[in-house]
Parts: sequence; C-alpha cells; structure tokens
Amino acid sequence: MYKNYIKRLLDFMVAFFALLILSPVFIIVTIGLYFANDGKPFFFQARPGLKEKIFRIIKFKTMNDKKDIRGNLLSDSERLTPVGAFVRKTSLDELPQLFNVLKGDMSLIGPRPLLPQYLSLYNDNQKRRHNVRPGITGWAQVNGRNAISWTKKFELDVWYVDHLSVILDLKIFFQTINKVFVREGISAEGQATTEAFNGYN
Repeated sequence: MYKNYIKRLLDFMVAFFALLILSPVFIIVTIGLYFANDGKPFFFQARPGLKEKIFRIIKFKTMNDKKDIRGNLLSDSERLTPVGAFVRKTSLDELPQLFNVLKGDMSLIGPRPLLPQYLSLYNDNQKRRHNVRPGITGWAQVNGRNAISWTKKFELDVWYVDHLSVILDLKIFFQTINKVFVREGISAEGQATTEAFNGYN
C-alpha cells in the first residue's frame, strides 16, 4: 500500500509545500547562478527513472561552460564557480528536482538517477535499482554519498528497493537533513565530482 500509493501522494504533498516555503531561497539561488553562469542557472539532463524510462532532470547549474583554447570544456574543478560550490555543499543544487517529484518522474527518497549510458553496464542485480522511482536523496546518499565506491552505492540502492518502507524513508529523510549540515561525502576524495562508472568500480 505504501510503496504503490501512499508514497506517491506524500511525495506530491511534501514537494508542493516545500516549493512554497523555500521559494525565497529558490529565487535567490537562481539569481546568483544566473550571474555566475552567464544567464544559465539551471542544468537539464536525461536520466533513467522508474523501469528505466528516460526523463529530464532539473538541477541548479553549479559549473560554468568555460573551455580551453581547443574548445574543450575545462575540468570540473576549474568550472565550479564559488556560488556553485556553496550551492553544492549545501545540497541546494538538488532543490529544482522538487518539480520532477511533482511531475512523478522522481520521488523524494529513492536511488539517485544516474546517466543513461550506465544502463548497459549494470549487472542484473544492479538493474533492480530502477524498480522504484529515483529519489532526490536515498540510502546510498546517507551512507557515504559520492565518497563510496559505485559497487557499494548499488548494493545500498538495491537494499533500499528490497526494504522500502515508511519507517526507512523517514530515517533517510532525517539523516539527509543531518548530512546537509555536516556536509560530508559531497565528492570523491580529490575530485570536484564523483568519477564516472565504467562497469567495474
């Protein structure tokens, strides 16, 4: 009952009221990133959701589009703006995903939606992470986030799918609030973002 009906209803209600309450923060961050990223405060990207259905995720854009003399994008750490770094550290970059939750593409809590090119790299067990809607936060995020290996992340994602419950979701919700203030596991050691998944790491 909770997994199929109540969870979706709660997602919609919480996302709706969260957007209303946090609208001043949303506006301020949008303005800051508008000037930091040459008029591009938002980042859109295709991601696989429930049953691997592709949708467009929306996030605040924390990196600019600066390129080297050959026209190639600079490294993530070089493109991460001061405003973007703050937004990422405070997890405010995830805020626009509340619109994805309203649409039904995502849940507040579930395995994080990754890149479509990873789909062919998953083994059969790892693919089960797509048996539920992806989330803004999840079991892997409160147990290491980007500071743990991909293998561990997928183990945690699948564990969540097998143990999904209202109690577990509440636990993840409150642990996420704590992680936001502690600001740990935001990136892999020595990197501005986590390394790409290649099917082995």
